[in-house]
Amino acid sequence: MKYSVKLISIIVIFVFALAVFLFSGQTAERASAIGSGPPAGFSGAPDEFSCNVCHGGATGMGTFVIKPPPYYLPGQTYPVEVRHTTTDMTRLRWGFQMTSIVGSVGAGTFSSPNANAQTVSESGRSYAHHTTAGTFTNQTGGAVWNVNWTAPSTNAGTVMMWGTGNQANSDMTSDGDLIITSSARVPQYKAVFDMDGDQKTDVSIFRPNGASSEWWWLRSSNGGNSAVVFGANTDTIVPADYTGDGKTDVAFWRPSTGNWFILRSEDLTFYAFPFGANGDVPVPGDYDADGKADAAVFRESATTWFINKSSGGTDIVPFGAIGDKPVNADFDGDGKDDVAILRPNAPGGAQWWIRRSSTGVTFAAIFGVPNDRPVIGDYTGDGKADLAFFRPSNSNWYVLRSEDFSFFAFPFGANGDIAVPGDYDGDGKFDAGVFRPSNSTWFVQRSTAGTLIQQFGITNDVPLPAAYVR
Repeated sequence: MKYSVKLISIIVIFVFALAVFLFSGQTAERASAIGSGPPAGFSGAPDEFSCNVCHGGATGMGTFVIKPPPYYLPGQTYPVEVRHTTTDMTRLRWGFQMTSIVGSVGAGTFSSPNANAQTVSESGRSYAHHTTAGTFTNQTGGAVWNVNWTAPSTNAGTVMMWGTGNQANSDMTSDGDLIITSSARVPQYKAVFDMDGDQKTDVSIFRPNGASSEWWWLRSSNGGNSAVVFGANTDTIVPADYTGDGKTDVAFWRPSTGNWFILRSEDLTFYAFPFGANGDVPVPGDYDADGKADAAVFRESATTWFINKSSGGTDIVPFGAIGDKPVNADFDGDGKDDVAILRPNAPGGAQWWIRRSSTGVTFAAIFGVPNDRPVIGDYTGDGKADLAFFRPSNSNWYVLRSEDFSFFAFPFGANGDIAVPGDYDGDGKFDAGVFRPSNSTWFVQRSTAGTLIQQFGITNDVPLPAAYVR
């Protein structure tokens, strides 16, 4: 009996000693994790742990935010800001880890420009996290890290950045820390009217020709021509990327029936569906941020927008007044087109009204006069569409910067030209451009690559980049 009791006692002591050894090691790791940075795999991504595996116990109202670029071009490097904020003065040390993925695959790589952050790669993923210096010991109110992210070398679709932040109390234990997870999306850049998927607007036209109307475009990727026969001269052209492959699809809307016809860029098969009625104005755009253009119409008679979301469901949005022009675009940089109108004949000047999808709040501005032509686009490269118009009477372009609502103006074009805005050099900024019907010549003031002069088309052709210049 004594032998049994002694054996049991030895076993208990051994198990207790083993537990102390194992868990004291884990406790030491937890306590020091905020100092040296966590091991890879704790970013809070869907298939990873977060820092709450080791830290926790605190409650509070702090925030942890990742601020990525508005979009990416393959192989380009962008700054990414990671920020903690809080009003809790007991938070005295700070930490984070983040990664970038598409699905479950790593996408892009991080690098650190300073001693506050470090990077590591593991299992095909790149991670960024704090260093000991980057815990900002005894700093209150929050912390900020700046890292660089190099995008994948090829288009990979929308990249998700996932991160976990630790707002610690600096008591050198893993208790009493507030853990917050965050994520941000980085869509691949898509140029408007990009027929070949090289992130550049292509010189392109629609040639009305009875029941066998033609579409022609000059491929900026290799200088070759492409052409298809699709639609009739009474159809309304609505080119956009409806399939999400990064290429603009040839498409038209038939007012007499309200039917949409989409020619897939992938294989040149087409599909059709009804949406809208005679008298509507088609306003396609990506209203649900899924990378695909949605069929949509503005019904002026009812001052209502009808949006057939490709992700499912229909939005019905009362917005506007009789005489308004629809000017939908992503004005707030959340990846969704905003419902917006231009009221050209308002007292005091042309009025712009924008319903921001990110907040539901309406923004308004007076900018322009009657007869100006809206040429909305991101002219400054910040990921937000700028209010802009082309004035036919003097061929001047006017752009209201989304960053600070200051404006700039410049002359480009001549009397009788048709405005054809787009990103013709693929640098992420809209370029001023005009199509001159008298000699079928395109003139584009590219923001990076200099002036483009290209003869393409014939008299009475409709330039595709003018499809939504109303």
